[in-house]
Amino acid sequence: MKGSYLVWIRRISQGFFLFLFLFLLIESRLPQNAYLNYSLIYGSEPDLRLKYPVTFFFKLDPLIHVTSLLSAHRLINGTLWAVGLILLTLILGRVFCGFICPLGTINHLMGSIRSKEKGHFIRVNQKSRLQKIKYGILIGILVGAISGINLTGWFDPMALLFRSLSTAIFPAIGIAIKDIMDLMAGSDLHFLRLLSYTGEIIISPVFGYGYPAYQTGWFIGILFIFILFMNRLIPRFWCRVICPLGALLGLCSRLRLLHLEKESSKCSDCGKCRILCQGAASPSALENWDSPECMLCFNCEKVCPEDALSFRFALKRKKYPEPGPDMGRRTVLSGLLWGLSVPLLGRAESGFQGVPDPRLIRPPGAVSERKFLSLCQRCGLCMKVCPTNVINPAFSEAGLSGIWTPVLIMRNGYCEYTCTLCGSVCPTGALRNITSKEKIETPIRIGSAYIDRGRCLPWSGNTPCIVCEEHCPTSPKAIYLKKVSIRDRDGKRRDFQLPYVDLKRCIGCGICEFKCPVKGRPAIRVIGAGESRNRRNQILL
Repeated sequence: MKGSYLVWIRRISQGFFLFLFLFLLIESRLPQNAYLNYSLIYGSEPDLRLKYPVTFFFKLDPLIHVTSLLSAHRLINGTLWAVGLILLTLILGRVFCGFICPLGTINHLMGSIRSKEKGHFIRVNQKSRLQKIKYGILIGILVGAISGINLTGWFDPMALLFRSLSTAIFPAIGIAIKDIMDLMAGSDLHFLRLLSYTGEIIISPVFGYGYPAYQTGWFIGILFIFILFMNRLIPRFWCRVICPLGALLGLCSRLRLLHLEKESSKCSDCGKCRILCQGAASPSALENWDSPECMLCFNCEKVCPEDALSFRFALKRKKYPEPGPDMGRRTVLSGLLWGLSVPLLGRAESGFQGVPDPRLIRPPGAVSERKFLSLCQRCGLCMKVCPTNVINPAFSEAGLSGIWTPVLIMRNGYCEYTCTLCGSVCPTGALRNITSKEKIETPIRIGSAYIDRGRCLPWSGNTPCIVCEEHCPTSPKAIYLKKVSIRDRDGKRRDFQLPYVDLKRCIGCGICEFKCPVKGRPAIRVIGAGESRNRRNQILL
């Protein structure tokens, strides 16, 4: 009976934290009343900030704190939350994996879709040598952090789940629903049109306004779906095989005070505890309990028909000594190899040592590139909160060590002149929490615009166009016009205004590129040169 109560407490906790994670993910967006508050444009009101603690789960994640300390030699905000979780792990074990982790809960739900063949599930729920992989990944992440490149975001469950949902799953679902709503809006039936308008109001705050799209979003989505599918083959596949946070908490849980006590004389070896064990932690009373793999699901205590299993607090177990974490020499060596190779290969790229890729445009407030790569978790928070969809996960722009870090793609959007939301939600300080006043008055430059005269309508097509100058937000404008008189093919003299860029005033916001009427490859484009954060990446001497 005690096990049943504990299982229900665990389920309620899992549901609560999954709902909290999804709620905070949805609320990671521009406040709905922002467009009504015109005084923000003139700086008479405080900067736009989110009213919910959207970084809560990242503050709770000790792996993010540890790797940030190793790579950037600094403590990030919320360290006490991570310390509290470690202390809780030392007492109870992997309580985060069993009770809190939203990705673990989703994997748990997917793994509950089981075959009716009892023998099949006993077979797939046995402990596997694949469970060593997560320790190799953890070692590689720690070694990479010591080398100065933070690779945690590739595998950390909080970063992976937020990135996958915000840049792939939610946008894909939102686009599908909006397409259906658009079809209904075009219907001749009044109630269908009314239903589509009502649905649009409901789904837009959840899945995003407009049609947000992200670079490599398809790959991020396929990877996430693959992880979910693997739960059908190995229950809680990610948690058992891949998760480096689970490996770290498993190592800490070796010192736990809550132990699984077994009465081997009562055990009939029915196998029910093995079937339902979420971590394949050898819960049977006839086996040595593998405490680093136990996710504290309490299923074994609940289903045991002989009451041979029970969780109790004790300083030390008297019987059945617990084995240490099953790593192996090959796992350790593999972790060291990949943890060293990625930073070294990344530093061998020309952009890391010399002039960076011109497409590498970081969000405003980004620290220097080396410090940025030592702090950024690739979580996608800045991408989700950006109101114009300009911040995207990098692919080749930042090289191997910068995959999925944030870059600005100006054809998707532009950096709003007064917006500083991205820095306000960054959990590690890779983007500084700047104010709009600091951004405008410093000013903070993220790049520079240049005009491709061969594609510009006034320069090459003898066609009037002043779109880039009209939208330039700086004061005085970084884009200015000069009037010239040209004879057309018929010999008639016509006056045109040719655009020029004043590099001393351009901040690289990209609105000129975004609004340029020349489709495909716009006539005015922004490059990373001239950014404030890098003195070596300048145009003007």
